[in-house]
Amino acid sequence: MLFNSYEFIFAFLPITFFIYFYLNSKRLTTASKAFLVFSSLFFYSYWNIAYLPLILGSMLFNYAIGNTLAKTKKEKTSKKTFSNKSILIFGIVCNVSLLGYFKYADFFIENFNFALGTNVDLLNLLLPLAISFFTFQQIAYLVDSYRGETKEYDFLNYALFVTFFPQLIAGPIVHHKEMMPQFANNRNMVKNYKNIALGIFIFSMGLFKKVVIADTFAVWANQGFDVATTLNLFEAWATSLSYTFQLYFDFSGYTDMAIGIALLFNIKLPINFNSPYKALSIQDFWRRWHITLSRFLRDYVYIPLGGNKRGRFRTYSNLMATFIIGGFWHGAGWTFLFWGFLHGLALSIHRLWQTLGFKMWSWLAWFITFNFINITWVFFRAKEWDDAIKVLMGMAGMTGIVLKEKWEAKLIFLSQWGIEFSTVFTVLDGKNKVVYWILFFTFFIIFTKNNNNNLNMKLNKYNLAFSLLLFYYSLLNLNNISEFLYFNF
Repeated sequence: MLFNSYEFIFAFLPITFFIYFYLNSKRLTTASKAFLVFSSLFFYSYWNIAYLPLILGSMLFNYAIGNTLAKTKKEKTSKKTFSNKSILIFGIVCNVSLLGYFKYADFFIENFNFALGTNVDLLNLLLPLAISFFTFQQIAYLVDSYRGETKEYDFLNYALFVTFFPQLIAGPIVHHKEMMPQFANNRNMVKNYKNIALGIFIFSMGLFKKVVIADTFAVWANQGFDVATTLNLFEAWATSLSYTFQLYFDFSGYTDMAIGIALLFNIKLPINFNSPYKALSIQDFWRRWHITLSRFLRDYVYIPLGGNKRGRFRTYSNLMATFIIGGFWHGAGWTFLFWGFLHGLALSIHRLWQTLGFKMWSWLAWFITFNFINITWVFFRAKEWDDAIKVLMGMAGMTGIVLKEKWEAKLIFLSQWGIEFSTVFTVLDGKNKVVYWILFFTFFIIFTKNNNNNLNMKLNKYNLAFSLLLFYYSLLNLNNISEFLYFNF
């Protein structure tokens, strides 16, 4: 079920909210938690019930492994059949194998066929919803259990930790230790009108970002990437920047909605998005973009590989490995791997730059960082290499430059270098709306704060009136329901 759908906003969410707090008001706290788990599973299954057994099986398996790790850690007995490390490795391998089967099997078969000239049939598996997120979340749980950092071993609470519907589908990737105390806190089981007002405000902001801003940019991005056969210079830049802003507002909007919905239930999700396009370096970008994923990759991949403790060469190779894994996690394709490789390379260069003590003007650092991110998003978005090459060739001016006809009289001498005078954005909107939106939002991201850290803000009547206006306007645009980009990851 999508957050930006009528059935979620007007049926699922209000029914779940009122029944949950009604059960709590009758002191039926176990029943209220069980109801919330049931509602979350219904939310998950609404799209396709076929994968409900998968998430239930994954949850039971990881709960059993995590419990075993925690108990043996406490008992410290010398008569163990298997060491804790063996159990942990077994648990991680099973999780990764499950993810690999559903997400990467066809990718490996395709490459196997290409390399050996064989004709092995593809499995054509549908990717189970949210498998990337609940798998990573539970791997983190197993590692935390192995380290003795988990304190709560009730299955119902664990099920709520995994399935809590605001963060189930597309994150944030939460830790056991930051959620369980909130679910256990009795004060969180009573309606909090301040949290309700703030949650509705944040949800409205997110809904507007998604259905009004992101979906507007999506039209131009899809046209440039998926429909156009060639793009002139300005069309190519408009295409790449449209996707850059589409992803920004789609992801930011989704995270806002998740935080707002969770707040209705008195649960605070971790900050996941902090004005990332203001970053002055690639390292700064990854501290602001998908913060909980960066935290996972740092704590459960980069540091276990050795981090920066084993010399300069290992530091750079660990960075490369971490971001290639991060790229592959986003999608089963060589373009995703290459996108991760480029970010790992950029982080290595940045680390070397810092080591040598070089400095750069802030405006130049922002310009380089933003354009690097914009260009690398081309590989992230492209369905095939040809799509990426088409856009990048256009951005380099290699497939033509077109200027507006009204400038022809004054700039006709440019035609000797192949510059044409016609309609500039023929394959996008045929007008110049895309330019005005891109210019507006470029200034918007530079001069305003766009983050999910609104949990401590003070609401007043103007904020509430503004949020109601955004909510109403967003509802008018719900006719064209569109998925969130991170659903596919």
